[in-house]
Amino acid sequence: MAWNEPGNNGKNNDPWKQGGRDQGPPDLDEVFRNFGKKFGGIFGGGKSSGGGGSGGASAAFVLILIVAALVWAFSGFYTIKESERGVVLRFGEYHTEVGPGIHWKPTFIDSVLPVDVTSVRTLRSDGFMLTQDQNLVRVTFEIQYRVFNARQYKFSVVDADNSLHQATDAALRYVIGHSIMDDVLTRGREVVRQNTRQELEGIIEPYNMGIVLVDVNFRDARPPEEVRDAFDDAIKAQEDQERFIQEAQAYAREIEPRARGQVNRVMQEAEAYKQQIVLKAQGEVARFEKLLPEYLAAPKVTRDRLYLETMEQVYSNTSKVLVDVKNGNNIMYLPLDKMLNPNSSSTTPSNATPILPARSSTDSNSQNRSDSGRNSTRSGRG
Repeated sequence: MAWNEPGNNGKNNDPWKQGGRDQGPPDLDEVFRNFGKKFGGIFGGGKSSGGGGSGGASAAFVLILIVAALVWAFSGFYTIKESERGVVLRFGEYHTEVGPGIHWKPTFIDSVLPVDVTSVRTLRSDGFMLTQDQNLVRVTFEIQYRVFNARQYKFSVVDADNSLHQATDAALRYVIGHSIMDDVLTRGREVVRQNTRQELEGIIEPYNMGIVLVDVNFRDARPPEEVRDAFDDAIKAQEDQERFIQEAQAYAREIEPRARGQVNRVMQEAEAYKQQIVLKAQGEVARFEKLLPEYLAAPKVTRDRLYLETMEQVYSNTSKVLVDVKNGNNIMYLPLDKMLNPNSSSTTPSNATPILPARSSTDSNSQNRSDSGRNSTRSGRG
């Protein structure tokens, strides 16, 4: 049953207790006044009807204080990321350092400065610089660094990043000023990079900026635009020189093992020949030692045998034999190659057979006399 239905004049069903259906919504001032009275009673406000206005004001003030306290309390929560460290300042002075996670600080009393200590930062420095040989060159350098101490990074110097940039510029100009242009542009870039890093570390160390260098990169070095073409040609010539040197070294590395192999082969052949000659000589010595007793026992027979063996070895290597007739002026030629090969001799015409030279009468008589003398000697011996 609705509250505004007829019955009991609608008084018992009126939520505002106004006793009439035509009444409008309640007055907001009265609602707040009742609310203030309740809070005033809780906090010891006056109970007289005359003090209702002051009690409501005090209750509102207390309510505002409570809300402000809650806002102040919740505003103190903050979060530090995993890669950061929080530097806590109390009334502007360093107080402590907090790690990653959720923390609370009293607002308006403490302040927190988050510092990234994990990521690697990059700083670039470039400009025209004067070399030792009075040449102008444009150098581009890049520094990579990381923060390892948040307190030193924030309070050792006014601006650590700017201080590092100025120190890098000073170190780079010092190193370039003590180097010649050819070294900066070509072969000495690594030396310049290492010297710049050492000089920079020496500059920033006394300041304790909480920064550690990760890497130093020599990005670029080039002459002014007016002479750039000439320097490009010079650099290209130096690169060709380096390439030729590397090719020659590669060729040398290829040829050297082959030459060493040939040397080893020749040495082995020489060693084998040496052993062969030594063994042959030792064999000759042993044969001579065996032959010596026989020679001492029968010298003439041994000499004849050695002569015949030697001539046999000599004639065995040729197919032509020349016979010198004793007490004669002619030499006989025996074609042993045709005599030993009957097939070739059968196909050879008769007129191709060598004709032995005729003997003279004096040679015949002398030969007959020598034969008769030998016969008489044989008969006398018999």
